[in-house]
Amino acid sequence: MENYLYTQNREFSWLRFNQRVLEEAADPSLPPLERLKFVSIFSSNLDEFFMVRSGSLFDIAAMEPNQVDNKSGLTPRQQLSGIYRMTAALIRRKEQVYGEVCRSLEARGIGDVPFSGLTKREADYARRFFREQILPVLSPQIVDSRHPTPHFGNKQLYIASLVKSKHEKFSMAFTPVPEVLPRVVMLPESSRFIRTENLILHFAPSLYGNYTPVESCIFAVTRNADVRFDSDKFEDAEVDYRLHVKKLLKKRRSLAILRLELNAPVSPIFRKELLKFIPVEEHQIFSDATPLRMDYVFGLLKQLPQGLTDALSYPPHTPRWPEDLRREDSMISQILQKDRCLFFPFHCVDPFIRLLNEAADDPQVVSVKITIYRLASSSKIVRALCHAAEKGKEVVVLMELRARFDEENNIAWSEMLEEAGCKVIYGMENYKCHSKICLITREKKGKFQYITQIGTGNYNEKTNAMYTDLSLMTADPEIGADATAFFRNMLVGNLEGSYRRLLVAPNGIRQTLFALIDREIAKGDRGYICIKVNSITHRGMIDKLAEASRAGVKVRLIVRGICCLLPGIQGYTQNISVTSIVGRYLEHARIYCFGKGEEQVLYISSADLMTRNLCRRVEIACPVTDPAIRRALGYILRTQLSDTAKASLLQPDGAYLRKNGQPPIDSQKVFSQTPFPPENSPPPVKPLGLLARLLRRKKGVS
Repeated sequence: MENYLYTQNREFSWLRFNQRVLEEAADPSLPPLERLKFVSIFSSNLDEFFMVRSGSLFDIAAMEPNQVDNKSGLTPRQQLSGIYRMTAALIRRKEQVYGEVCRSLEARGIGDVPFSGLTKREADYARRFFREQILPVLSPQIVDSRHPTPHFGNKQLYIASLVKSKHEKFSMAFTPVPEVLPRVVMLPESSRFIRTENLILHFAPSLYGNYTPVESCIFAVTRNADVRFDSDKFEDAEVDYRLHVKKLLKKRRSLAILRLELNAPVSPIFRKELLKFIPVEEHQIFSDATPLRMDYVFGLLKQLPQGLTDALSYPPHTPRWPEDLRREDSMISQILQKDRCLFFPFHCVDPFIRLLNEAADDPQVVSVKITIYRLASSSKIVRALCHAAEKGKEVVVLMELRARFDEENNIAWSEMLEEAGCKVIYGMENYKCHSKICLITREKKGKFQYITQIGTGNYNEKTNAMYTDLSLMTADPEIGADATAFFRNMLVGNLEGSYRRLLVAPNGIRQTLFALIDREIAKGDRGYICIKVNSITHRGMIDKLAEASRAGVKVRLIVRGICCLLPGIQGYTQNISVTSIVGRYLEHARIYCFGKGEEQVLYISSADLMTRNLCRRVEIACPVTDPAIRRALGYILRTQLSDTAKASLLQPDGAYLRKNGQPPIDSQKVFSQTPFPPENSPPPVKPLGLLARLLRRKKGVS
């Protein structure tokens, strides 16, 4: 029997995280266009949540309706009921915030205008634009015996109209908003605009010939996108896995509808007729006065005058070259001298790209091996890998084709890498490869030398500029040997390999973290644990941290998103605090810290403390031993725990309370202004003997 006194449901916790994203949009101290972006991020987050998490629960409810969540005791249907209830409240809040943001932008000349709000000159322009640029690509359809119900694409916008024939018979008509059209129509000589779907909605009465429109609205459906790529049906070794993934991606387009969004309330008869074509229940219908697709925002920003967007946005941030790296010297030579660490987005990714290009041109480099989960749409990293292959290096790429919603992008990159001469493999069946590791092997005077890079985030230059992540580069021979063993094991599908220094999930991270927590438990109230991750959902890890709290260990958690552990519950988690930071950059780095002083053990990792990361993915955690980098990681943790500008504290009831302090401390601003690693590092510490003893006690653990 699970104890639910100090745990909460994963999905409800995620919705509370997204609420904190929306509250950033509500903050009047932020520049108005940044507030608009946060509304857009909130909306895209919620869309993906319905596609993936609600989709998964929908499937489980059909197959195993009595299965209960081990953090709340709720069945899938009870969880879905809570999701729909909480979402309705979030939509109401979103409408309020979006209205506030629009009024703030209108005061500065940027207006999202309905057709009824256009001036005569603007209306004439809009009519001409509709007639010349939109009408030729529209495909309105009356649904009758000769015209079957159209397929409604996931999150595509449609105009639905209740129409009446000359015989007074009601029918439904649907007009897709073509994806080829611009999302907004900028009005002449101003920064005002009308969204394309609103323009089509206005002219809908003219689209249906002899039918008379009675009522129209904009709508979108959200479909289940939780496609399982590893299946018992995929047994034929002769079938190309890449083709298998392509086939399953097509299946995603026709999965069940989980949500129907309407841009305004509709009459009972219209609602009744619409639901004949869209099979959802009442609680799955949401009326939302804000745009049903907020992704128009980022295209809009490119169309506004540069001076205006600059004035209404964050001050520009240019990632800097790391303070402890010399631009004029070889990256390889500098890493051979000592470990180096990049801290994104405050550092630029250029040193790592330069390292890859140096490896391609270095005659002593024999191979480059890398794991890839997500890539930028225009990737300098891929170009560097192709360059290395073309220079005759062995380039091995472990490409994860199943990275959610990046599958097609990764398929295209894998084909390009193969064409350039790289060896591409696709990871383990049933285990996504989420690790971030790159190994450069050099041969010098008959001996091998390794440069290993291990990160907390993806090899994606776009997200490197928006996410906080760490990238450690080391010439440590033992870590290099482990990295060599890792790639050798991945090539033969071996998840049971053993490693001396690296922790490798699914078999290595969880067990070692438990051992390190036990070490702190043995210290009682002298014990200390500080963990920074994106999410905590693993029930065993939650219970172990609660055990540490009961022993008097001070547990400080920095968890951006989902946290199924409730702090401050007397007798269970009273010594645990949970801080969440939602700011300009997405907090993404993972740091594990156990103890203080000379016995402190520090790791960076690709893994959150989630069941999927610890048990169903290939993840890596790497020990950090360089004194300067250890000091820097401690500085990151302390600064974030002291944040009083963007931090909230999780309360025992699952709500979050915003921290306030004078003067406010914004940790991300501090990092943007502070050298990294900080100067005046302490003398070296020797944590490896302790770690080796722990691992020996866990003999056989990878």
